[in-house]
Amino acid sequence: MSDKGPEVKIDFKGFKPPKGSGSFAVVALGLLGIGYAVRNCVYTVEGGHRSILFSRISGLGDEVLNEGWHFRIPWFQKPIIFDIRARPYKFVSPSGSKDLQIVNIGLRVLHRPSRDKLADLYRTLSIDYDARVLPSITNEILKSVVAQFNAAQLITQRPLVSQLVRDRLIERARDFHIMLDDVSITDLSFSSEYTAAIEAKQVAQQEAQRAQFVVERAKQERQEKIVKAEGEGEAAMMLGKAVQSHPGYLKLRRLKSAQEIARIISSSHNRAYLDARNLMLNLGDFNQEKK
Repeated sequence: MSDKGPEVKIDFKGFKPPKGSGSFAVVALGLLGIGYAVRNCVYTVEGGHRSILFSRISGLGDEVLNEGWHFRIPWFQKPIIFDIRARPYKFVSPSGSKDLQIVNIGLRVLHRPSRDKLADLYRTLSIDYDARVLPSITNEILKSVVAQFNAAQLITQRPLVSQLVRDRLIERARDFHIMLDDVSITDLSFSSEYTAAIEAKQVAQQEAQRAQFVVERAKQERQEKIVKAEGEGEAAMMLGKAVQSHPGYLKLRRLKSAQEIARIISSSHNRAYLDARNLMLNLGDFNQEKK
């Protein structure tokens, strides 16, 4: 017995496609063609961007296209889109000051391409214009400006240094059709040796000021003691003269002292018994003096 099943033969000689299938295929192909054309003939320029067209026949066009939908011929035309929004660029450059000190200056630049010169910018620098131009011109401007000041002036006259860098960098970038909206110095540091020298100098100045203060204070204290001694001597001389000319002056001083002692003891919570001698009255001595 054979394991093969019965053979089936199909005769396509009499087969005819259904009516209308040819027109359906034509419509489908037409829709696919339209979709391809729409996809490749239309492109969108997003907000904050501008576009220029490169033609394989006429080359790069000068017309700048705004945001929105735009048409192009597939394969013959290629859109080149630029981001015209301001973008930050940070740069750190070691530069030499006028007194031969190494200064590390950090700079932040907000840049964007010139809208009317996108075609020229692409011809000369391509789409990555910032990476090609900004490092070189920033380094050049920083070194030329820093060389005009010494290290101390870079700190005390920082606004002037920043203004000079800004003006020169804006003027230099304009030659490459690059607009700078803001230029600011973000960091200013010196070498470790110079920083240590400045700290040592500050410490020495503080020590000198402290020593000068100690000397001045000693002079003031000596002058105070002299004045106090002179005043005490004059007071003693005046007291001696008063006692000699007025013997009753000592008695008056005793009475005032007794009043002060009595006032202090009366305000205390403890009880104390004092005689006339403790109160410095010494009435018996007064009687003896009278005799």
